[in-house]
Amino acid sequence: MLQYGDSKMGILILSALLNTLKISVNGYKKEKMQRFFEKSIQLGILKGGQLGRMLLQPCMNYGIVPHIMDIDLHAPAGAYCRNFVIGDALAFEDVYNFGKNLDFLTLEFEHVNLEALKKLQSNGVTVHPRPELIEIVQDKGLQKQFYEKNGISTAAYRMAANRKEVEQAICPGGIVQKKRLAGYDGTGVVVLKSPDDLERAFDEPSIIEEKIEIEKEISILVARNAAGQIETYPPVEMVFHQTANMLDYLFSPAVLSPHQQAEAEDLARTLAQKLQMVGLMAVEMFVTGQGRILVNEIAPRPHNSGHHTIEANATSQFEQHIRAIFNLPLGSTRFHSPAVMVNIVGEFGYVGPVTYKGIAPLLEMSGVYVHLYGKRITRPYRKMGHITILRPDLNEALEIAKHIKTEVKAISCQQ
Repeated sequence: MLQYGDSKMGILILSALLNTLKISVNGYKKEKMQRFFEKSIQLGILKGGQLGRMLLQPCMNYGIVPHIMDIDLHAPAGAYCRNFVIGDALAFEDVYNFGKNLDFLTLEFEHVNLEALKKLQSNGVTVHPRPELIEIVQDKGLQKQFYEKNGISTAAYRMAANRKEVEQAICPGGIVQKKRLAGYDGTGVVVLKSPDDLERAFDEPSIIEEKIEIEKEISILVARNAAGQIETYPPVEMVFHQTANMLDYLFSPAVLSPHQQAEAEDLARTLAQKLQMVGLMAVEMFVTGQGRILVNEIAPRPHNSGHHTIEANATSQFEQHIRAIFNLPLGSTRFHSPAVMVNIVGEFGYVGPVTYKGIAPLLEMSGVYVHLYGKRITRPYRKMGHITILRPDLNEALEIAKHIKTEVKAISCQQ
C-alpha cells in the first residue's frame, strides 16, 4: 500500500494525474473547436467601413457568414458582403433588428446604440466587445475614471461641464480639452494655450488635461479570448498629421528601451484583464519626456495602428479579432520584418469622385503593399487607403515611406 511519505511514488502519481488532466482539457478544447467548424456561424458587424471590409477576409478563411449594417449604401464593405443591410448604428430598432437572428455581433466603430446591444445580449446573442466595455469607451470621462480606479498610469485630468469651467482650468503651460462623447481621429480634441483660445473650446462635457511634454506616441494591440488567453503585438510608434491631428504614418517596432516596452505591454495586458475584454483592443499611450508611459485611450476593435499586421505579422489584427471573439486559440504575433504603414488620405482642397496619383509605380516594388478602401468620394483628410512597406532595415522602409507620402495623392478631377 502506498504511503504519503513515499515522495518519489507520490511525484509519479501526481505527474500522471496532471498529464491525464492536460489530455482531458486539450480534448475539451479540441471538441469545442471542432463543434465551431461543424456549423454555419452568423456574425454581424456593425458598420462597414474599411475595418469591416478587412474583417471579411478572416470570415472567409474560417467559413463564418458575415452580415454588415451601415447607413451608407456605398460603404467600403458593402460590395463584398452579400448580407449587407442599410441601417443606423445609433438607432435602437435598426441595431436590434439587425442582430436578433445572428449568433455573434461585433463592431468596427464604438459609437453604436448601447441599449440595443444590451437587449441582444440578454436575448442570447453573443456581443463582443461587451456593451459594458463599449459604454466605458464611448465616454472619455468614464475611461479616465476606470484608469484611476484600477491604478493604470494616465495623464492627470479634471472634468469640465462647460466652457466656463474650461476657462477656469487654463494654466500657463496650456491644457488639452477632450470632449467626453463622440470624439475620434482627432475630432473633439483642442489645445488651449491661453484665454485667447477660448473661442475654440467646446461648450459641453469634457475632460481637461494639463499639456505635458510628449516624446512620442505609441500603440499596442492586445487580444484576449474568453478562455483568458492574451497576446500582445510589438508596440508601434505613431506620427500624427499636424493639421488634421490624425495618424499620418507609423513604424514597427517602436524605438523603446526594453524596460519601456515591458511596461507598455504590461499595461496593455492589465487593461485587457481588468476590462474582461474579449476581442482585439488598441491601447494608445504617451511616452513623456521623462520616459514615463501613460495610457491615453483605448479602442476595443481593429484599429488604424494595426493595419501593418496584415503583411508584417504572423497573424493580422483582423484574424486575431475573429479568433478572440469566437474563443479560438490566439495566433502568433511574431513579426516577419520591420514595417512602416502610411495612411492615404484625401488631399486638402479636393472634394468629389476620387482618383489616385502615384499608385502604379509602387506595384513594381517588392515589399510594398497597397490597400485602397473603395471609397468613391474623397474629401480633405478622409482615410482612403494605406500602404505598408516591409524592409529588413527600418530606416530604409522609412525612406521609402517618405517618398510615398510625396508621390501618392488621393484627389478629384472635379473641383
